[in-house]
Amino acid sequence: MSFESVHQKWYEMHLKKLKGKAQERLKQGHAHAERLFLKNVWFPAFRNFENLHPEYEVADFRDGTRYLDFAYLKYPLKLNIEIDGFGPHSSQASRNHFSDDRIRQNHLVIDGWRILRFSYDDICDRPRMCEQVVQQFMSTWLDRHYLERSSDEIIRHEVLRLALRTERPLRARQVSTYLTVHIETARSILREMAKLNLLLPCGEGKQRVHSYVVNKENLDDRIIH
Repeated sequence: MSFESVHQKWYEMHLKKLKGKAQERLKQGHAHAERLFLKNVWFPAFRNFENLHPEYEVADFRDGTRYLDFAYLKYPLKLNIEIDGFGPHSSQASRNHFSDDRIRQNHLVIDGWRILRFSYDDICDRPRMCEQVVQQFMSTWLDRHYLERSSDEIIRHEVLRLALRTERPLRARQVSTYLTVHIETARSILREMAKLNLLLPCGEGKQRVHSYVVNKENLDDRIIH
């Protein structure tokens, strides 16, 4: 199928899923530069848009809302792709905006996101180079995290890493947000990890456990890397 037909179907699917402000943001934010990245870089590399989300909404470190140009979500991988040097990313941005953008990126990294950034000029003039970067990232990351582990092992690994970074007991809502899964799926993951003695229930609840901590006596040293 052609880029135009695949892109239109993908775009309309995401447009239907969104409501209100988020839908308007997609209409406005998915503009020339973003479409060009898909046409020149992503589609030639993968021939589909599976697991790729345009104008993806994330919580802001100041308790607001931010939007990522693209989010590739195939847990445990959370990849943010940004297109710089066109429209709102232009060199005319204020010093405050520039600093704010860097702080936002730091918080995304802290929250477990990987980030790739491409300039508008590169996706116009050097698309093959950009395509190779994306393919190399996927190959390297997937080789490292998937080849020797099952999907369940990968999920448990990421939940333990999240728990170790969290100063307070881990709750299902945090896991749901981190893995981009339904809250009931997150609860199921936590219960299973408790059965495997990887997590320990905490709190005073007798009927239902709401939070967990890492069982450090059963912690694999590889988890912290």
